[in-house]
Amino acid sequence: MNQLSDRLNSLSPSATLAMSQKSAELKAQGVDVINLSVGEPDFNTPDHIKEAAKKAIDDNFSRYSPVPGYPALRNAIVEKLKKENGLEYTAAQISCANGAKQSVCNAVLVLVNPGDEVIVPAPYWVSYPEMVKLAEGTPVIVTAGIEQDFKITPAQLEAAITPKTKALILCSPSNPTGSVYSQEELKGLADVLAKHPQVIVIADEIYEHINYIGKHQSIAQFPEMKDRTVIVNGVSKAYAMTGWRIGFIAGPEWLVKACNKLQGQYTSGPCSVSQKAAEAAYTGTQAPVEEMRKAFERRRDLIVKLAKEVPGFEVNVPQGAFYLFPKCDSFFGKAAGDRKIENSDDLAMYLLEVAHVACVGGASFGAPECIRMSYATSDENIVESIRRIKEALAELK
Repeated sequence: MNQLSDRLNSLSPSATLAMSQKSAELKAQGVDVINLSVGEPDFNTPDHIKEAAKKAIDDNFSRYSPVPGYPALRNAIVEKLKKENGLEYTAAQISCANGAKQSVCNAVLVLVNPGDEVIVPAPYWVSYPEMVKLAEGTPVIVTAGIEQDFKITPAQLEAAITPKTKALILCSPSNPTGSVYSQEELKGLADVLAKHPQVIVIADEIYEHINYIGKHQSIAQFPEMKDRTVIVNGVSKAYAMTGWRIGFIAGPEWLVKACNKLQGQYTSGPCSVSQKAAEAAYTGTQAPVEEMRKAFERRRDLIVKLAKEVPGFEVNVPQGAFYLFPKCDSFFGKAAGDRKIENSDDLAMYLLEVAHVACVGGASFGAPECIRMSYATSDENIVESIRRIKEALAELK
């Protein structure tokens, strides 16, 4: 008997988590799998952050926190936004959640009514359209291919906006492509949005500190957009704190209060000890952040160089995050023995089972002609994984 809700049945499972699980299953069987599917830093959380968490335990931060998070953490985020981004917020305009993923979902759920449209540039993070569907909204997919560095243009945005448009979800630096919108590119989008005041921007900036072009740019910097933008960020990527589960939104107070109301009914405030660790992340030394960024940049250069040497791959140069998103449709229709490659999901499974390298097919990211590789791994793993991939792809005829 299937008594599951239509809401649940409308959702697709996470392709990234599914591939990571399959990779783990093969590893458990003794197979030497290199996992390029997972979207998290391979570094450990910096020691001073761990020490703050230990102190929080000793200081008995073990009870419920306020729903939007401790005032000390929210004030630390206010200072971060002012110092690093030149943006003025108050603590009442900050709400912390169980990771940036919940922060995005909170914003979608408080904004979107059944039938509302939400513009989602593709390639997109797998969860964006699913969150819109969860809110009974309609994802409107706007596709930007590798020839435009996977970034939508103002003209594309203008063409996608209708009277039903409620929001735009914008991710920069991007998962899955690593593309980064420049200040000029964001200004072009802001100029379009200025003509459509009903549209709210959910700006996912979780990869802010992992960029290779200098200062991060936020669409909230433009005066006409500040009160219509919900910034989503957190400590997961920059501070190697994925498991600590602390994200936040910064935005207009009416929307933040709505997220607090929603969160108060289904999770309440995030983990107390994790909040004290996040506070230390924002207020302590930022040296580990830059050390990790430099390592990711070195790895970016390495994987781009090697991937460009793989016949059949079309590769651009990502400017942030830690993903490579090569176009691989030249392999579609080819076969190795009785195994035929029809799409990027087939190709990803072929690479897992034959090359023992875990990647993720692009269909779930809205780009079925690509695959996603995470280079949040060692230089040695990058070299070996591309060697294996090149060898396996050469067998396809």
